Amino acid sequence: MLRAGSAVTCIACMNLLPSRMGVKFRVPLQKLHPLSRAIQHRYSSNNNQQRPPHCSAARHYTSLSRLPMRPHKSRSGGHGYQQHRSFWVARLAARLLKLRYILLGSAVGGGYTAKKTYDEWKDMFPDMSQYTWIVPDFVWELSENIDLDKLASALPELEKIAKLLPDMEKIGENFTFLKSLLSTGLGSEVNGASGLHLLLETTGESTLRVTDVPPTSAAMSDSSDKQFKKSYDKEKIDQLQEELLRTQSKYQRMLERLEKENKELRKVVLQKDEKGIHQRNVKKSLIDMYSEVLDILSYYDSNYNTQDHLPRVVVVGDQSAGKTSVLEMIAQARIFPRGSGEMMTRSPVKVTLSEGPHHVAIFKDSTREFDLGKEEDLAALRHEIELRMRKSVKEGQTVSPETISLSVKGPGIQRMVLVDLPGVISTVTAGMAADTKETIFSISKAYMQNPNAIILCIQDGSVDAERSIVTDLVSQMDPQGKRTIFVLTKVDLAEKNLASPSRIQQIVEGKLFPMKALGYFAVVTGKGSSNESIDSIKDYEEDFFQKSRLLRDGMLKAHQVTTKNLSLAVSDCFWKMVRESVEQQADVFKASRFNLETEWKNNYPRLRELDRNELYEKAKNEILDEVISLSQVTPKHWESILQKKLWERVSTHVIENIYLPAAQTMNSGTFNTTVDIKLKQWTDKQLPHKALEVAWETLQEEFARFMAEYKGKDQDDIFDKLKEAVKDESIKRHKWNERAMDSLRVIQHNALEDCSITDKPQWDAAIQFMEETLQSRLKDTDSIIADMVGPDWKQRWLSWTNRTPEQHIRNETKNELERVLKLHEDHTAYLANDEVTTVRKNLEARGVDVDPVLIKDTWHQLYRRHFLQKALLHCNLCRRGFYYYQRHFVDSELECNDVVLFWRIQRMLAITANTLRQQLTNTEVRRLEKNVKEVLEDFGEDTEKKVQLITGRRVQLAEDLKKVREIQEKLEAFIEALHKEK
Repeated sequence: MLRAGSAVTCIACMNLLPSRMGVKFRVPLQKLHPLSRAIQHRYSSNNNQQRPPHCSAARHYTSLSRLPMRPHKSRSGGHGYQQHRSFWVARLAARLLKLRYILLGSAVGGGYTAKKTYDEWKDMFPDMSQYTWIVPDFVWELSENIDLDKLASALPELEKIAKLLPDMEKIGENFTFLKSLLSTGLGSEVNGASGLHLLLETTGESTLRVTDVPPTSAAMSDSSDKQFKKSYDKEKIDQLQEELLRTQSKYQRMLERLEKENKELRKVVLQKDEKGIHQRNVKKSLIDMYSEVLDILSYYDSNYNTQDHLPRVVVVGDQSAGKTSVLEMIAQARIFPRGSGEMMTRSPVKVTLSEGPHHVAIFKDSTREFDLGKEEDLAALRHEIELRMRKSVKEGQTVSPETISLSVKGPGIQRMVLVDLPGVISTVTAGMAADTKETIFSISKAYMQNPNAIILCIQDGSVDAERSIVTDLVSQMDPQGKRTIFVLTKVDLAEKNLASPSRIQQIVEGKLFPMKALGYFAVVTGKGSSNESIDSIKDYEEDFFQKSRLLRDGMLKAHQVTTKNLSLAVSDCFWKMVRESVEQQADVFKASRFNLETEWKNNYPRLRELDRNELYEKAKNEILDEVISLSQVTPKHWESILQKKLWERVSTHVIENIYLPAAQTMNSGTFNTTVDIKLKQWTDKQLPHKALEVAWETLQEEFARFMAEYKGKDQDDIFDKLKEAVKDESIKRHKWNERAMDSLRVIQHNALEDCSITDKPQWDAAIQFMEETLQSRLKDTDSIIADMVGPDWKQRWLSWTNRTPEQHIRNETKNELERVLKLHEDHTAYLANDEVTTVRKNLEARGVDVDPVLIKDTWHQLYRRHFLQKALLHCNLCRRGFYYYQRHFVDSELECNDVVLFWRIQRMLAITANTLRQQLTNTEVRRLEKNVKEVLEDFGEDTEKKVQLITGRRVQLAEDLKKVREIQEKLEAFIEALHKEK
């Protein structure tokens, strides 16, 4: 400051000297001393210059030039000329002795000029009141430490200057030395001020260039002395630049130390807030509110096709350009999976950055916190992101438009919302889907076409700029560059590989690419190793730019480098865009809400606005009520249904495979033996399985019947599809208890082995069961025979129908076979080969050509009818046979073993139905109810399933109303919090 004060004093001295000085001298200019000639030439050039304020000293100085002069004498007179020369020397010495008065006046004028210059510089600086916490306190105390009195007292004493006056040569040397000394001091002080200006400069403002350091002094020097201007040569500029970088580095280290201390203090405060000590809103709550709005909007936008114009930072760039690395530097953690030349970002990742006491990450749909300070948690987080990306990609695709939402909190992290997009590619390689390139372009355009989205365009500085694809895409989306920030990565490799460093300057000045941008930044994101920590990358980046000649030569400005400055600039742009657009977006959703509410009132005036989740809960309760109704079915109803369905399932087997073969035997002993063997085989292999199938089908039918009968006038048709899906899925999942089969087999075997009919009602019930069964079979057989032979004469006359040729052959065959049965009523169930030949020849004799297979098939149905008719006659005879049965048919020609068979079957059916009923009511109904609950829970967690099963305009309208109201409320809460923060 002493040197600065001296320099200002020197300038003030020159301003105080009047323009007439030296003109009144009678001595020719060629005879003057060199110092006097310098004064003469310097101050006689501007004759119109105004007199400075301090003129008392100037008048005293001028009066010396107006002393009485001797008469002019010719030069030829030697003695006179010598006296004239001696007097000139005396006058010059007298004037020089008055220098103390000049210095005194200059000190006063210099102080005034210094104060005026200080005020002008102070007005030139931007308003830094918002960033006062960044700058150390001693910087603001500099102005208080400047004392003009001390500066004046520090000037050399007048006595010392007077001692130097007699030696004129030393006076000239001292003036030259003083000039160089003052120029060096002034440059140093301006250098320090320039470093401070660079340190405090915000994004978008120009940095104070070294070549612009002394504008005031240079302008005055140009008008005063060309020699003073030439002193700023190339060597002096290099020295000033080096000193500028040292000053900037010094303040940068000091700033980092203060930021570290500030971060620790904020961490302590946030921890106290987290514990509830301070009940106040911190900054992280604001960005969390905004991120929540974006999450709801992303879901709403995909379903309602609305336009989401809320700002977010969209990170785009070519593949392997360093997008993920830049985002990790901003988030201060290595959170993304990495690969060498491989596409790692397969879906958009929305990262919400906010301030918090702990450095953690958490997914939107999860409660697990990943501690970013632990390497194992970082590895787990990267693995989870990779799994989510691969899960979101559909089969046959390479990338997915589904967004993965992640929140990162930590001390000192700038608040913003960034979306990392898949890297833009130029060629589809092996293993990629054919439409990968187009899909990436469509995803990128979908995010960038938002007029309020901030585009963070990442360009790899280590490759040729002409190979970039993303710059053309960005210039299409934002041709004016009003919301684009350009970032040049890998500057260290670019500086090393490029032969012309000015190419980097052209890039960061926006002169190389056709695209325009708000700002241009150059960053270094490490040496290329995936094992580097964030701190080591920061240190490497700072060391590089401190030593880089790009910054030293002025090709890059201080505010354009490091990811830290980039983060600050992006955060400022983000919040500026948020404040400008959020209220307009809130008005849009307010209008949408009004339209939706009007549509609901006109179409569904008497219904509540239930969204899909609320409707699902209502349907869930109804379905559970219907399942519970199964337990209210009476045992008699269960047993009746089970017995009926089981006999329908096994009756054919009993008649065809057990009763008919046994009835062909010659005596009762063989009949009973055949029946016992076949019943045992049937029980061991088929009967238990058939019984369980019948029980399971009965349970399904009753479940479906209850769900259908539960539907009344208040039932909503919107649930039909859901109920059907729940029923099918529950039945599909239900597995009958296989352990019950073994016990059921034993029960059925014991029931069929019992041949003891204890009373007459049981005998009559068995005869009735047998008679109903035989009549049903006889009816079915008659229907089959009628279809085989065609209409009889009555139907032909009344219905005007005729037999087909095949039916005619069948009818002739039937008539011939009936003659055989009349001749042999006790004929066996099968025709012998000679009998088939006889029948065929008899038919051929009547002109009917018939196949032996047709004869046997017709015989089977005719004999079956003949047998059933005889069995019914025998059943009627056995109605009075209970007395003979009790005596074991001794001394009786009547044998009713077939009645005992049907009683055994009937008793087995009743016992099996009772057993199955107990299993149904005690076990299977509860297990089915449990399955239904599980299905409902699974459907409730599957959003896509609910969308498929609960559909309709009413549902969609209620969904949209709910979302719009939620978005509007959250936007209004966010706007209110945003205004409070202002």
